[in-house]
Amino acid sequence: MGTEHTAKAFDTDLQELTRLVAEMGGIAERMIVDSVDALIRRDVALGQRVVAIDADLDALQKRIEERAVLTIARRQPMAVDLREIVGAMRVATDLERIGDLAKNMGKRVAALETDFHPLKLFRGLEHMTDLVQQQVKSVLDAYAAHDLPAAMAVWKGDEEVDAICTSLFRELLTYMMEDPRNISFCIHLMFCAKNIERIGDHATNIAETVFYMIEGQAITDKRPKGDMTTFATTIPNT
Repeated sequence: MGTEHTAKAFDTDLQELTRLVAEMGGIAERMIVDSVDALIRRDVALGQRVVAIDADLDALQKRIEERAVLTIARRQPMAVDLREIVGAMRVATDLERIGDLAKNMGKRVAALETDFHPLKLFRGLEHMTDLVQQQVKSVLDAYAAHDLPAAMAVWKGDEEVDAICTSLFRELLTYMMEDPRNISFCIHLMFCAKNIERIGDHATNIAETVFYMIEGQAITDKRPKGDMTTFATTIPNT
């Protein structure tokens, strides 16, 4: 009876961790969409809301870490059970960083005061955001369902995001060379595009966590990446 009670208590702890990760995921997805929407529409108020809600994401990550550590201390899980808890903490860390990247984009909205706004550039940014947001959604679904093929599909799709980012950088550099008055605006968009590309990297990290949870080991294959070396010194990490 004691063993059965312990197993049920552990399942309850895992379910709560999964619920909290799902809540984090929902907030992170919304932040991605809202930050780019605010950028495109120059909606300073929406950008500020994205910045403000990041605190909720941080608080959820802290709750997940605290509950995970408490569960390990109480239940002393082994093997696959321990990987479930470690996986929840790793996913929460990636989601918190996704939130930081979205927050950074939200902060840039107020700086875009120029009237220069070619729709083609915004369409590229929107397309890239749609792709990355779908990757985040898909990999979170894969995490919740323990769906390894779906997680690996996200892992293999990161190269497409890199290719779009490289193409957008080329366009932005062209606009900057054509007219120095475009430089400030294009630099802001470059930072935002880089942030979106890095969000895609975090989706790939989550896919690797799903692999670890299910297979009990890290992926040994080299992560597929597009060629970003041309712009490696153009946009620093922030």
